[in-house]
Amino acid sequence: MKTNFLPAAVLLGWAATAVAQPAAPTFKFDFGPGRAAAGYRQVLPTAVYSKEAGFGFDFGTTVAGVDRGGKDALKSDFVTSQQPFYFSVAVPEGNYNVTVTLGDLKGASTNFIKAESRRLLLETAATKPGQFLTQTWTINVKNRRIANGGEVSLKPRELTKLDWDDRLTLEFDGALTALVALEITPAPTATTVFLAGNSTVVDQDDEPWAAWGQMLPRFFLPGVAVANHAESGLSLSSFLSSHRLDKVLSVMKPGDYLFIEFGHNDQKEKGPNDGPYLAYTERLKLFVSEARKKGGIPVLVTSTSRRSFGAGGKIENSLGDFPAAVRQVAQQENVPLIDLNALTTSLYETIGDEETKKIFVHYPANTYPGQTQALADNTHFNPYGAYEVARCVVEGMKTAQLGLVKFLRPDVAAFSPTKPDALAQWRWPDSPRSAVTKPDGN
Repeated sequence: MKTNFLPAAVLLGWAATAVAQPAAPTFKFDFGPGRAAAGYRQVLPTAVYSKEAGFGFDFGTTVAGVDRGGKDALKSDFVTSQQPFYFSVAVPEGNYNVTVTLGDLKGASTNFIKAESRRLLLETAATKPGQFLTQTWTINVKNRRIANGGEVSLKPRELTKLDWDDRLTLEFDGALTALVALEITPAPTATTVFLAGNSTVVDQDDEPWAAWGQMLPRFFLPGVAVANHAESGLSLSSFLSSHRLDKVLSVMKPGDYLFIEFGHNDQKEKGPNDGPYLAYTERLKLFVSEARKKGGIPVLVTSTSRRSFGAGGKIENSLGDFPAAVRQVAQQENVPLIDLNALTTSLYETIGDEETKKIFVHYPANTYPGQTQALADNTHFNPYGAYEVARCVVEGMKTAQLGLVKFLRPDVAAFSPTKPDALAQWRWPDSPRSAVTKPDGN
């Protein structure tokens, strides 16, 4: 296949077009100071991202180049860093198959990869000297523009999110990353899993906050892209009024999925028609019917439980009838259901009252830069908690017999919330950005 390297101005012009995107470009990058492989574009450590260049190392992060020599031009050199670094490429909105090659002819490497706003792709993967690892994921890139006019009403905090900018960004967090090559190809026929939800679902940009939606990409083979349109503080009503459902529907294809999880913020709405069996139920049915009109497959997800322990180590329901209303709509409308409320309740009760603090944002003062006071949040997850909840979602997909399960990676083992992963054996290298401000919603 011929490789096209197009000017950033052309790519950004495509991204600005709201209707009928032209064919997206293909990229093949060879990293390091050695000889570039045939058909690949060389990326030196000095390549800094700019709109004019259209690709490069981003957000002030730096790497070093290593050339081991040898006959294989692609694998003889690489870039590396003992600190997290970002590499970005300007691309139009859409789904892309992203293939990364990692390794070092003469040394070991340790690699960990996230995409965009801290979406988990690759958990810690080590290579021995002379060993190389190649992995592919399908990644969604979105913008706020809506076909046929209009745009998503973003919150101020979203204006700087990597999920909403004009490029595809990969974040490399390994203790000793060895990035050899990167290929990006359009994947227009990939199945898209759209996520509609709140702060328990959204891609959280900043440590130590996290949500299950940003962990979900790790579990899928190429062919499925997760498009996370959730945002902190949203209810069904505000998701609609900010034109997020319009955006999802404008790019949804037949066979795509729409996962819908709300409730935490809906229960605080006190209008005359608000309530689990009134406006909430009506809006759930609207989301379902609109997705079906596009040939999409709606999936209802009950709200994650809060950390609200009562007597006897049991979780007390803090969400009223909202989870029950979701179950009722799923039955009435014949919609697949993931009962995440029940799954997370089981997870928390298994872990216990005190130990569950380790899956939520509970940290003593001065754990993160600028954090002068302790953090004690019983709604929002840290990365470990978000990962465990994502595993619950994956098991819920299996129970609901969704066609998506055939795209699960072969290393995704069966999971039960009564047997969570041991925290001591789980690894998450922190991203460079952190924030002490609690996300909207509770």
